[in-house]
Amino acid sequence: MLRRAGAGAGLLGLAALMQESGLIAPAALAGVSADPLSPRPSLFPARAKSVIWLFMNGGPSQVDTWDYKPELIRSHGKELAGFDKKTGFFADSVGPLMRSPFEWSRYGQSGTWVSDLFPNLSRHVDKMAFIHSCHTESNNHSPALFMINTGSTRMGSPCVGSWMTYGLGSASRNLPAFVVMSDPLDRGLPKGQASNWGAGYLPSVYQGTWLRPKGEPIDNLRPPQGMDDVSQRAQLDLLARLNRGQLSGSAAEGELAARIESFELAYRMQTAAPEAFAIEREPEPIKHLYGLDQPHCRHFAAQCLMARRMVERGVRFVQIYSGGMENQRSWDGHEDIVGNHRGFARETDQPIAGLLADLEQRGLLDETLVVWGGEFGRLPVSQKGGKPGRDHNPHAFTYWLAGGGVKGGVHHGATDELGHKAAVDPVSVNDLHATLLHLLGLDHERLTFLHDGRKFRLTDVAGEVVKAVLA
Repeated sequence: MLRRAGAGAGLLGLAALMQESGLIAPAALAGVSADPLSPRPSLFPARAKSVIWLFMNGGPSQVDTWDYKPELIRSHGKELAGFDKKTGFFADSVGPLMRSPFEWSRYGQSGTWVSDLFPNLSRHVDKMAFIHSCHTESNNHSPALFMINTGSTRMGSPCVGSWMTYGLGSASRNLPAFVVMSDPLDRGLPKGQASNWGAGYLPSVYQGTWLRPKGEPIDNLRPPQGMDDVSQRAQLDLLARLNRGQLSGSAAEGELAARIESFELAYRMQTAAPEAFAIEREPEPIKHLYGLDQPHCRHFAAQCLMARRMVERGVRFVQIYSGGMENQRSWDGHEDIVGNHRGFARETDQPIAGLLADLEQRGLLDETLVVWGGEFGRLPVSQKGGKPGRDHNPHAFTYWLAGGGVKGGVHHGATDELGHKAAVDPVSVNDLHATLLHLLGLDHERLTFLHDGRKFRLTDVAGEVVKAVLA
C-alpha cells in the first residue's frame, strides 16, 4: 500500500525515517536506490570518525619548523658536497648551506624541538605524532599537490577526502560529507585548483564541496525569491520520481543516484548550512581562543572554528588551505624565508592551537584526526637572489598528526644530519595515506573501485601503515 500510494512517496518517507534511526538500509527495500552517502561501518574498529587536514600550501620548511638540525648550524655557509642542483626548481640559484634563522626550544614531556614560529602550537606537542621522514615524487607544485592529495602526480585521480567518503559515507544528512576551504585573502587557489579535491573516477557525489572564501560560501544556499517551501518540495518530489523512473537498468545508475541525492542534500542544506557556518553565535571566550579578535589571524581562525562546527555536525572530511597560488602568497619561501614563514605561521599558529584545545575540551579530539603539512619540504641550502630563501625539496618533509587514534608525543623517522633527505624509516605518500585510512578503520588494500577494467585504490600498489604513530 505504501509503495503504491502517492507514487511511492509513503514508502520513501518510511525508508528515510527508518534509515535515519539505524533500523534499515535503503537498499533493503526493492525499488529504492541506496543513498551513496549513507553511513557505512568501517572495516575494523577505529577511533577517528572525521578528519581536519590543515594544508600548508607551498611547502613549509621542515628545518625551520619541526625538524631541528644542530649540524646545519655548524655547517652554515659551507657547500653541500655532492648536491644535485636539479633537486629543487631553480638549479641556477643554489647557494651554500643555511642554518635556520629561527630560535629553537624544547617543549612538553616529549622534549620536542620547535622553532619560535609556533609559540602557541608548541604547547600541544605532546598531542602530536611527528613523521619526519616523509618524501614525495615531484619537486613541482602541481604534481606534488596531486600526489599528496590523490596518491598520483597526474590529475584525474580521486583525492583522500573522496576515498574516505566513498568508504564510510556521510555522518550528516544535512551537510556535505567533504568540505574544502581555500585561502581567503585574495591569494588564489592552490595550483591544480579543484583537481586537488575532485572525485576523479569515483562518482561525483564524493567530490569536495568548496566554500567560497567571500560572500555566500555555496551557490543557491538560500531558496529563490518567491519560492516557498511547499512549492520547492513539490518540484524536488517530481524530479525524484522522474529520475527514479530512469534508474532501473541504466548504465549511468550510479551517477543518476548521485544526482538525486545532490538535489535532496542541497534542499536540506538551505536550513542546516547557514546554522553550521554561523561562527558569530559562538561565545566570546571561544572566539578569543581561536584568535578571531586578532586581525593578523582572524581569517584562518574563522575557518578553523567553522571546521570544528562542521565535524561536530557530522561532516566527515574538512581540508583548509593556508596560502594561495605561489611564492610569497603561500608557504613557498624562495625568497625571504624569514618574512614568508613568519607571516604564515603567525596567521595559523593560534587558530590551530585553539582548534586542538577546543576539540579536546569538547571530547572531540579522540574521534577527530587533525593533520598538518604541505606538498613537500625545502632544501637546507639557500636560494640566491634577494633575501635568503629555500627551494623545493621532495626528499624530506615533516607531517604531524593529532587526535583520532594517534599516539601523542612520538617522533617517527628522521632526516640526515642536515635535513636534506629522509634517512631513517622513510615514509612515502602512499604510506601516509595508508596510515590515514587505517586510523579511520579502512584497509587501504581493500578500499578499491573498479575503473576501466581494473580495481584502483588510493595507494595504487604500494603503502604501509606507519604503526609507530598509532595509539
